[in-house]
Amino acid sequence: MTITARRQEKFLSVAQAADLVEDGMTVAVGGFINSAHPMPVVRELIRRRRKALTIVGPASGGLDLDLLVAGGCVRTLVSCYFGAETLAPISPMIQHAAQRGEIEIFECDEGMYYAALHAGSQRLPFLPVRAGVGTSYPDVNPALKPFVDPIRGESLLAIPAIRPDVAFVYAAVSDAYGNAQHIGTGYGDRSLYRAAERTVVFAEKIVANEEIRRDPARTSIPGAYGVVRAPFGAHPFASPGCYLADEEHLREYLAACRSLVRSGDPQPLDAYLDRYVHGPKDHVDYLETIGLRRLLSLSEY
Repeated sequence: MTITARRQEKFLSVAQAADLVEDGMTVAVGGFINSAHPMPVVRELIRRRRKALTIVGPASGGLDLDLLVAGGCVRTLVSCYFGAETLAPISPMIQHAAQRGEIEIFECDEGMYYAALHAGSQRLPFLPVRAGVGTSYPDVNPALKPFVDPIRGESLLAIPAIRPDVAFVYAAVSDAYGNAQHIGTGYGDRSLYRAAERTVVFAEKIVANEEIRRDPARTSIPGAYGVVRAPFGAHPFASPGCYLADEEHLREYLAACRSLVRSGDPQPLDAYLDRYVHGPKDHVDYLETIGLRRLLSLSEY
């Protein structure tokens, strides 16, 4: 008699995804500036008051990273850019915390960032790069080590591997088995997935495995550790092909941050966190706080 193994569904709740994170871990959060961030778990980590995390953002990070800093979760931040494009050239709370010495920034350019992730994905201690040789990067970031190539004798920089304990990414669709497809390349998220011990996908929509197999070349993350059903899971950021960024909401957050940074008044930021993070008990409660009419107004088409 032949016994066929049954594939196991990999559904997780937001709470179960957050259970994977303990204080002091290295956690990757995917996306790109004002789009495609896994926001339900970002808010959940703040609600749980996780501390001393090393957060690996995208090469171009958004205000999701800023929110984690505002929530007191971050010890070290790895990315090359933090901001919200025209809404905020520099993330206000990240700048504020870094200048006060409350967080550390892993200074690197984009080539170094991806070299670190590629080293992690290959289980190597480091990868060499030419970029940055002769610059002040090793002075501002002592983790970047100049060395002499033993083969050709040229000067190079050793970029230490980044290997997140868990990566959280957002994708347009996934099946029940963790096979996810982005709209667009999902290039940065693919690198986080390859480097991380575990990856959890927050999917805007769950589709049948047959739908994934109609065009398997579009599968950007195959066989993730877990998948969370997360409609409007990128809000207040955009979901490419689904909805636009909620710029009104982002401006509300930025105004609260600037009140603290510029005048020392923490009340607007505390009120923002109480309303949108600590107040809602889960993702659905958060969406109800935002309101259906507001969410539907963000339709991209």
